[in-house]
Amino acid sequence: MATLIPHSLFTDFDIDLFKSGKHFRLYNKLGSHLIEVNGQKGTYFAVWSPSAKSVSVIGNFNHWNNQEHQLNVRWDSSGIWEGFIPNVQHGEVYKYSIVSNNNGIVTEKADPFGRFCEHPPKTASIVWDAKYSWKDQNWMDTRENHNNLDKPYSVYEVHLGSWKRKNNNEFLSYAELAEDLVKYVKEMGFTHIELMPIMEYPYDPSWGYQLTGYFAPTSRFGKPEDFKLLVDKMHQADIGVILDWVPSHFPEDAHGLGFFDGSNLYEHPDRRRGYHPDWKSLIFNYGRNEVRAFLISNAIFWLDQYHVDGLRVDAVASMLYLDYSREDGEWEANMYGNNENLEAMSFIREMNEAVYGSFKGVQTIAEESTAFTGVSKPVHFGGLGFGMKWMMGWMHDTLEYFKKEPVYRKHHQNDLTFSMTYAFTENFMLPFSHDEVVYGKQSLVYRMPGDEWQRFANLRLLFGYMFTHPGANLIFMGGEFGQTSEWNFQESLDWHLTQYDFHSGIQKIIQDLNKVYKQQPALHEKQFSPEGFEWIEYNDHENSVMTYIRKGHDSKNDLVVISNFTPVPREKYCVGVPDSKALKLIFNSDDTKYNGSGMGKKTAKPSKKPWNNREHSIEVTIPPLSVLIYKK
Repeated sequence: MATLIPHSLFTDFDIDLFKSGKHFRLYNKLGSHLIEVNGQKGTYFAVWSPSAKSVSVIGNFNHWNNQEHQLNVRWDSSGIWEGFIPNVQHGEVYKYSIVSNNNGIVTEKADPFGRFCEHPPKTASIVWDAKYSWKDQNWMDTRENHNNLDKPYSVYEVHLGSWKRKNNNEFLSYAELAEDLVKYVKEMGFTHIELMPIMEYPYDPSWGYQLTGYFAPTSRFGKPEDFKLLVDKMHQADIGVILDWVPSHFPEDAHGLGFFDGSNLYEHPDRRRGYHPDWKSLIFNYGRNEVRAFLISNAIFWLDQYHVDGLRVDAVASMLYLDYSREDGEWEANMYGNNENLEAMSFIREMNEAVYGSFKGVQTIAEESTAFTGVSKPVHFGGLGFGMKWMMGWMHDTLEYFKKEPVYRKHHQNDLTFSMTYAFTENFMLPFSHDEVVYGKQSLVYRMPGDEWQRFANLRLLFGYMFTHPGANLIFMGGEFGQTSEWNFQESLDWHLTQYDFHSGIQKIIQDLNKVYKQQPALHEKQFSPEGFEWIEYNDHENSVMTYIRKGHDSKNDLVVISNFTPVPREKYCVGVPDSKALKLIFNSDDTKYNGSGMGKKTAKPSKKPWNNREHSIEVTIPPLSVLIYKK
């Protein structure tokens, strides 16, 4: 019999916290840890398997024999099995072989707390100590100045496997991305990058949204310390890093969390609450203390160990509603007889409290597609506690409007103005995400009507409108240069397009919009407050023109925004303005450097002609399909 030395990293207090669901640093205890016991180097293993009859660590070091290294079960009914195996070192491949008390079922599982995994389709965990010397102290010390809600949030959403590939269609590594991607995001002027899930996942077409290794950066692009390098380089370039996080569901793959110890350990045992019909995946049991501790520890882990600045929480709506994507009879009401998942709501609130209570200058962002109230309100005010929420309604209405031929837009201006009736009910981020450029929806530029010039003018107008609308912004990769084909996760973006004027013009306008957004306090200081926005005129349907003011803390920074949603120039167009001070044009989406027509006055001096219920007004020429931004 091979040697296994009884050992534990758990104190009684750890166990009490774990059982009560309040241990949020479980990654320091569960999983595999390289340590020294009685002068011997090796690895301590600990796994939660309360329905197990026996648990063994198997790997190359014992020829995958589950009789060799059988862990000891703790005496405190925690369900934790543990032990120290000498001479198992960094880089060893392993799994847990679990014999269940339920009819002797045997499962072979990857470590739920494993820090590194084999490259798919291989499925084992790897003993790993991702030692890394961070060089981002300046960013970490000043992170609040970058990430507070009154700061610019212009986010570039990226799928690492298809942003750019080598000539042989191989992935770029984390280390290569730390050079190429960081340089590009910096040049484009984005303040943050959001990475689609980088936690280990077995199936490429899931894009990373079906996770099996919640604590392991995917091995597709390199080692864990290489991913730390990527985050570090982003921070050194003053770019924040947001990770997509998926606590809503997980796949049924044999090596994953499902049916882990022969029982419904992580998933809810009732299929009406434990199985997701849309994604054919399992749903966490949010009412089980140990599962809550697992998930909250995972959120904390990425912020702690990888210096991540925020988490974009996927599919929140599916967590909040018991009847989400279910027909009558396929779900059961809660104790109050309605469709809210009270356990999931409680978990989300606790997760957000733990995150914000543990780290300064971080944000959580909800992808929540319903009218659920208080998503981004603090928990102590009865909200869910997120920092921001994706404004899915704005995204849908805006794209519906823009796909219409301009001659019909005068009948649909309400599609644009409606968002302002609820724009400040949450802290909204405006997303043009990956979901909008797949499954036959077409790319953003090909959703625009008209000839080539009008398509690109519409796209410039779309982005100009987005950046001047209250809220933070998110653009999926490829949109920033007018990618013409739908996103394909198996290939690189079409970077060759940037050699053409129309596409390079989109790149330039995104660069300039990011610059204006960051440099003009009126566009970010009150981006989530009704005090930061004021209509001048929203009712000029006939001309399809909208005008409004964006405001910061100091009125001298106020901006006047004028948008023309038709290809017809509006000459001598009258706009009421706040006072008599002259206005300077600081942004014009129709500028020739973007491949526009170059119309639009550089300055505008107000007259005493009353207009739009104001004492002063200006006369301007509004170029076709354009956004103009004027400043005092």
